[in-house]
Amino acid sequence: MTKFDEDTVEFKATESFADRFFAASTPQLKIQSAAATHVGKVRTRNEDHHAVIRSRRSREVLFTNLKKDGLSFPEDEIYTMVVADGIGGGASGDVASQLALRTMFELTGRATSWVMRITDIDTQQVHERVDAYISEMQKTLCSYSEQDPDLAGMGTTWTSAHVFATETIIVHIGDSRAYLFSDSELQLITHDQTLGQNMADIGLPEQTARRFRNVLTNCLGGKAGDVHAEIYQVEFRSGDRLLLCTDGLSDMVTDSQIADVLKSECVAQAACDRLVELALDAGGKDNITLVLCDVLESV
Repeated sequence: MTKFDEDTVEFKATESFADRFFAASTPQLKIQSAAATHVGKVRTRNEDHHAVIRSRRSREVLFTNLKKDGLSFPEDEIYTMVVADGIGGGASGDVASQLALRTMFELTGRATSWVMRITDIDTQQVHERVDAYISEMQKTLCSYSEQDPDLAGMGTTWTSAHVFATETIIVHIGDSRAYLFSDSELQLITHDQTLGQNMADIGLPEQTARRFRNVLTNCLGGKAGDVHAEIYQVEFRSGDRLLLCTDGLSDMVTDSQIADVLKSECVAQAACDRLVELALDAGGKDNITLVLCDVLESV
């Protein structure tokens, strides 16, 4: 018997379904973001691209006879931050990082659902969604490389953060980094996907590993057909700062210097600008790009 066989159907919602369907109230955090990019002192072209995106889901009452002063609709809000460092000869690195971001924008517009809370999806769905985006971006970059010989072998790193109310999901490919600054301490969240890092992991001398620190073992596009993303989930608290950057910053500025700037510069844009200055003072041997997200307070 189906529900269409009767005029009326009794429906009882189980407690477990209600608990899953209605998310528990979570504190809304006030976010301040900033970004900076610079071509550096050596290169003539900036092959880095970045983006900070705010997505909102709001509600508006058009008609009601309820007293509106008693109505309250919390507004869901998430931030997406991305840095991408292009690789390849000629102008292809610039094309690769730009194309990766543009493809992400286009895919987001085609997505059949928006995830506005971390409780909207489980761990398996997180991986499935990330795999879907990465797979489509990889197909796009490879397609362009096959059609244009000048773009053959182009690739890009990808490090993004999807900031929900009190948590963030980090997606990492390559050697652009994500740092968490919390309680005056800087923590590296991501793990460089480079030959040099692999050497360091198995205990080879630092001097040897350092010579290969920029040789990527994983990237979007490139000559390898397979690409895999590392996924991290990080809790946020009031006062925390999340920094994404390309190796034009992390190769030129030490972690302790980054921590000092994040500790002393309270305004996000001022902190970004100061970090670029330090990278330039150290030689500016590569393009420098970073985005910073501050959790200011609960509202």
